[in-house]
Amino acid sequence: MDYYDLKRVLREEVLDDMPAEKEYTDEDIMKIIESRIQSKSQEVYMSVVTRLTLKQELFNAIRRLDLLQELLDDKEITEIMVNGGGSIFFEKDGRLYPWHKRFESTEKLEDVIQQIVSRSNRHVNEASPIVDARLEDGSRVNVVLKPVAIDGPILTIRKFSAESITMDRLIKWGSITVEVANFLKKLVTAGYNIFISGSTGSGKTTMLNALAGYIPSDQRVITIEDSAELQIKGIDNLVRLEVRNANSDGENAVTIRDLIKSSLRMRPDRVIVGEIRGPEAIDMISAMNTGHDGSISTGHANSVSDMISRLETMILMGTDIPLMAIRQQIASSLDIVIHLGRLRDKSRRVLEVVEVEGFKDGEVIFNPLYKFTEEPLLRERGSYGSHSESGGTDGQEALFSSNGRVVGRLKSTGNSLKNIKKLLSAGISLE
Repeated sequence: MDYYDLKRVLREEVLDDMPAEKEYTDEDIMKIIESRIQSKSQEVYMSVVTRLTLKQELFNAIRRLDLLQELLDDKEITEIMVNGGGSIFFEKDGRLYPWHKRFESTEKLEDVIQQIVSRSNRHVNEASPIVDARLEDGSRVNVVLKPVAIDGPILTIRKFSAESITMDRLIKWGSITVEVANFLKKLVTAGYNIFISGSTGSGKTTMLNALAGYIPSDQRVITIEDSAELQIKGIDNLVRLEVRNANSDGENAVTIRDLIKSSLRMRPDRVIVGEIRGPEAIDMISAMNTGHDGSISTGHANSVSDMISRLETMILMGTDIPLMAIRQQIASSLDIVIHLGRLRDKSRRVLEVVEVEGFKDGEVIFNPLYKFTEEPLLRERGSYGSHSESGGTDGQEALFSSNGRVVGRLKSTGNSLKNIKKLLSAGISLE
């Protein structure tokens, strides 16, 4: 009997020893597992290492998330990707690695998926094959089943950091400078409306969490998310709202649009929407433009201008008003756009901080305040070869990385903030 057959047999025996009508603590389950392993060792030789491994894996399979628990318990792993049960990959230090373990069957993977989504009061099946959920620690989960996923269930878990990531930690990691962090602190405190843009995995939610740490503690804040994952600390008057998917009949869904509209009747000082993805953009922009200063949200885009274009498109999905009116609404609602990016060394950086200055000649006007610029490291040519990376022939070699890390700085463009009305009202100086 090989290891996997032994594990399968033991799991069935342990489950047989656990009547459904009785509730079991973790200690109870461990005792049953130990008893079954001890009994089976009389028939099949098992080394001490095998016994310990079986004990933990059986417990994970019954009480936790089976073999994925090992990856979830590794604090250095940030993302887990299961491709149909046939292969598993994980992200560590920004790089992807294959894992040598895999689920013993598609059915076992489906059991784990159902266990995850049921804890979030969600459902997923062939009729409704896509769902977003979360683990108990807040980790984000996406599931896609057949027939959409051709090769079997796809499970993606973006792990939730056990520690709240503050702006100080982002500074330490080099994601942002002290100067820009202090500048943003003043803007958040004064109630500027801020939008965070960036590609997938660029750190938008992390930045939103860090900025929320600057919100005055005496304000009422309402957060709205597809799947609750924000870690806002220090706000006593905090209301957290989460989307509810439609039931099996396609009814009783509660959308982000519904929650934004409802939140405006809850007397919020600030509304924070985890991510804008569709027609709810018009509701968020309207909230920012109707007295809820200091609101923050995020969205997917490759640049600041792309983010504004995407907002225009998303607003058009939710309402039928002229494009010029939409642009005027955006220009009067948004104050600041922070654009994040993931560089080739896998680091996450603030690439731009841009003021939305206004609207002129049918276009939204930007005032760039800070911009990330790569800085070449100049080395004498000779021991490094005869050609520079830049193609120059000036006797020097221009390199844009040091020990594999991109070298650069988030620098002031020299432009000053034009809209200082909110700062003045809050009694805050940029000096």
